[in-house]
Amino acid sequence: MTSSHTDCHFCLQSLRGRKYALREENAYCVPCYDSLYANPCEECKQPIECTSKDLAYKGRHWHEGCFRCAKCSRSLVEKPFAAKDEVLLCTECYSDEYSSRCFHCQKTIMPGSRKMEFKGSSWHESCFVCQYCQQPLGTKPLITKDHENYCVPCFEKQFAHRCYACKKVITSGGVTYDDQPWHKECFVCAVCKTQLSRQRFISKDECPYCVDCFNKFYAEKCAACKKPITALGGAKYISFEERQWHRECFNCIRCSASLVGQEFLTRQDDILCHKCGSA
Repeated sequence: MTSSHTDCHFCLQSLRGRKYALREENAYCVPCYDSLYANPCEECKQPIECTSKDLAYKGRHWHEGCFRCAKCSRSLVEKPFAAKDEVLLCTECYSDEYSSRCFHCQKTIMPGSRKMEFKGSSWHESCFVCQYCQQPLGTKPLITKDHENYCVPCFEKQFAHRCYACKKVITSGGVTYDDQPWHKECFVCAVCKTQLSRQRFISKDECPYCVDCFNKFYAEKCAACKKPITALGGAKYISFEERQWHRECFNCIRCSASLVGQEFLTRQDDILCHKCGSA
């Protein structure tokens, strides 16, 4: 073997007047080079001779004429393409077979273009905008209503309720009272300011009160026991001459017999059953 380029490094035949190829500074005649180093073509399985153009992609090789779309057979040389399961496709065929369609415009989202995904659907970046102001949403916070997307400021401007107490937007949750929306933290007793969203309350003059405050300041007092009379739980009471009694307190002052549904007599501020009053 010789280190000069006058003989083939493998078969040692003279290269004078013949084409040859170099590999790692060694010269080979074309037949030897092809038999030793030529890559097999992925399409036709024939060797890609040193006199042919070898197109490579991810460790695989093709003749220039074999580098084509697997579906429409158009040449992919110097054109954009995509691969699916090791099959090469032109961008048009790939889009027809595999690409998503934009939820907004229903057109194909081409390979290589930026795609926005939200709630299982896809959008072109230019189509993923606020329904009201038409500004791109990108990765900004958004709110969906009736299958349309809105940036938070536009949604609040168009749809959000404002708290009856503080007048600020209610972004989530809230309480409805007297047909008005409230923040939970704003729905408080008008006197002691205790939050009422999870407890019983009583309304007076369009204001809510906790039971204790209402009883303390507004509830009528029983003429017998002097305790508040409230309507909570459907409690019933007796009213006579601007005085009220708990049903269980409306008894004869002498014998304690219940006077509910019975005839009774009055003596100054006292009430008596007919028997005691006649004695």
